[in-house]
Parts: sequence; C-alpha cells; structure tokens
Amino acid sequence: MRACKPLAGAALFVLVLAPAAFAQQPSPAGRIKVVTGSAFIVRNNSTVPARAGDEVFASDAVQTGADGSLGITLKDDTRLSLGPSSEVRIERYVYAPDNGALGMVLNFVKGVGAYISGRMAKMSPDSIRLETPAAIVGVRGTTLAIKVDEQ
Repeated sequence: MRACKPLAGAALFVLVLAPAAFAQQPSPAGRIKVVTGSAFIVRNNSTVPARAGDEVFASDAVQTGADGSLGITLKDDTRLSLGPSSEVRIERYVYAPDNGALGMVLNFVKGVGAYISGRMAKMSPDSIRLETPAAIVGVRGTTLAIKVDEQ
C-alpha cells in the first residue's frame, strides 16, 4: 500500500494544479487569415513564422518582411492588414461583451496597414485606440489606412 501513496499524491497534485494552468492561458485575440512572403509573430521575445490559421494574442506583435503581407481577423470581426516591411503590436485586446469588457490598442510601429473596424467599434467606440509614433487615433467605426515611416 505504501507504494500507492506517492502515486496517489502525484495524481492529486496534477488534478489540483491542471485547471489552474489551463485557466491562466489567455484567450486568442484573433487569427491570421492570409500570409504571403515573409511574416512573423513575436511573442514572449520569440519570433516565429506566421501561418494562416495561427492565433494571435494581446501582447503579440506581427511583422512582415520586405516581401511580406498578412491579414488578421480579430474576435469582434475587426480586420487588420499589413503590407511589406511593417509591424503592429497588439498592446491590448479584450472582447467580452457579455461582461461589458471591451478594449483594443493597436500600435502601428512601422510600414503600412489597413484597419476595418468590427463589432467593438459599434458597441464601444471609445474603447479603441490606434497608435503611431506621431499620433493616436480614436475610432468611431471606420476603415482607414495608416503609413508609418521608419524614424
């Protein structure tokens, strides 16, 4: 019987801690829909090639190379497209309308991008902010293109 106690203790340890580990995983902000050329996701100081279907999270950055472009659809149907040599950081993304939690901050670091607002802009336009090194744009349900020259 003694041999079973450590095993039972280990099983109990796994059962108690496993839900906490899964609960800490953030929910995705959206998915990459289209990728051409070189494009990357930067997450936790690691850079990985972006592929269609990959999830993106708040605090991720997406980058394209000189030959790259990509398109992302966020959970609220906001669409974001990046052209060559571009970078956008998803500084904040919260979309939980049932809880009244809405917010998005996209930081356009360099290059060219297009933004098409989704449901969040209709529900809470003040909760969205698009940032560039030179300006901050408030969104009121719109489509816009942004160009940020390298400094």
